[in-house]
Amino acid sequence: MACAPDPSNNKNSSSILHQQVQKISRIPVSWGAHAWGIGREDPRRAIHALKVGTALTLVSLLYILEPLFKGVGKNAMWAVMTVVVVLEFTAGATICKGLNRGLGTILAGSLAFIIEIVAVRSGKVFRALFVGSSVFLIGFAATYLRFFPSIKKNYDYGVVIFLLTFNLITVSSFRQEDVMPLARDRLSTIAIGCAICLFMSLFVLPNWSGEDLHSSTVHKFEGLARSIEACVTEYFQDQDKDDNIVDKQASRASIHIGYRAVLDSKSSDENLAHYASWEPRHSMQCYSYPWQKYVKLGSVLRHFAYTVAALHGCLESEVQTPPSVRSLFRNPCTRVAQEVVKVLQELAISIRDHHRCAPDVLSDHLHEALQDLNSAIRSQPRLFLGSKHACANNRVLVELNSSKPTATRATLPSFKTDNTSLSERRNTKSDQPPERNERTLRPTLSKIAMTSLEFSEALPFAAFASLLVEMVVRLEMVIEEVKGLEKAANFREFTEHDYLTIDLTSSEKMRNPNGIPLNNHTVSTAAE
Repeated sequence: MACAPDPSNNKNSSSILHQQVQKISRIPVSWGAHAWGIGREDPRRAIHALKVGTALTLVSLLYILEPLFKGVGKNAMWAVMTVVVVLEFTAGATICKGLNRGLGTILAGSLAFIIEIVAVRSGKVFRALFVGSSVFLIGFAATYLRFFPSIKKNYDYGVVIFLLTFNLITVSSFRQEDVMPLARDRLSTIAIGCAICLFMSLFVLPNWSGEDLHSSTVHKFEGLARSIEACVTEYFQDQDKDDNIVDKQASRASIHIGYRAVLDSKSSDENLAHYASWEPRHSMQCYSYPWQKYVKLGSVLRHFAYTVAALHGCLESEVQTPPSVRSLFRNPCTRVAQEVVKVLQELAISIRDHHRCAPDVLSDHLHEALQDLNSAIRSQPRLFLGSKHACANNRVLVELNSSKPTATRATLPSFKTDNTSLSERRNTKSDQPPERNERTLRPTLSKIAMTSLEFSEALPFAAFASLLVEMVVRLEMVIEEVKGLEKAANFREFTEHDYLTIDLTSSEKMRNPNGIPLNNHTVSTAAE
């Protein structure tokens, strides 16, 4: 007798199918939201995509329109390839690639034409040998030339295009009688593609590499300032307070993002500076804008950011100073951090507005904060030198060493390296087995060592405080590099209006998320 189908199985399968359909239908929505978020993050990306689409449409007219197709023929595909390869996000990158492609094509065509003139006057066998040897020599020389640092930095793409074009023209000329029309058509189509790319990059909502490098430098200063402020606030906050876990994770993430952007900026800074050097002059004056100064400033900022990363590491450390000890040094440490943040914000504003920073950017308030921190540490010597209990443990350790010299020497390492010490060790090991020494001495010494470490509960804070001081020292190096950039770039002189703008902006940025100033010192400085 056949069993009747179970209706519950049908319901389960239909519900699973319905869930799968809903999940698949949500995929386009999630993709659209992700694409929208990328464009919203930087609207220039969508604009660049529109520019590329427009350029490809224009260059495809060489194929679509009959009169243009009769003029260039199938070589119009080279114009399409040129647009796809050359049109970059910034104008400097497009100019660099466009000029490299044009120069490489012209040199390759000229050299291939000269070789064809020499080879065509010889016999077929000699012509084949001459073409083959020319391809080998030019390929070897051009490839070896790419290893030169200056060539690799500025003209690597041009050398690749030179090799490609030279080999295509030279090898194809062996089977083709007249190579001049081929070279002329390819050169003209590449020129058309480069012209369209340069027009779209320079005259249609251009994105300048120099401006990106300038803005990214300003963002580095602001990101470091936010990281330091959040790191010090997180370090001295009340650990027993029940804060929102999501807010705490967001705070930790903001700390990491601020200095990580600086540490990972070496490659982008060098590329932006390189492309910016190909762009038109930054100003109407006849001098080259010092883009390499931005690269050097970025290197100094990375040196400074390593200290911020180490400061963040103090938050993640497994060994922490108790909150009761941290609270003793909250005010001086917070004040030092606030003064460092204020200096970074002033430097960011001066670079952003192209004016020179204040001569006294390292104010007396920062030195006073360092003095207060030094006084606070010196006022608590027992936290760093050890307690009575630690001293008592040290005395017990000394008594143990003096009462059992033989056993201690058998376990503790010796610094003697002469033959006498070596013979003493052999005799000691032969008289008493090492296993017995380890079993009797290790538990006692380990216990004393563990208890004697109680004096070091303030050592994690000592590392935190030393990093703050190191940060101030490296901040002076950053200021010197910023002044060198301002002088080389001819920033305008500092005025009183700039001072008021910097002071008010700094005091506004020193507010916490609730809008309350961190202390009265910043507000009074702005009021002055």
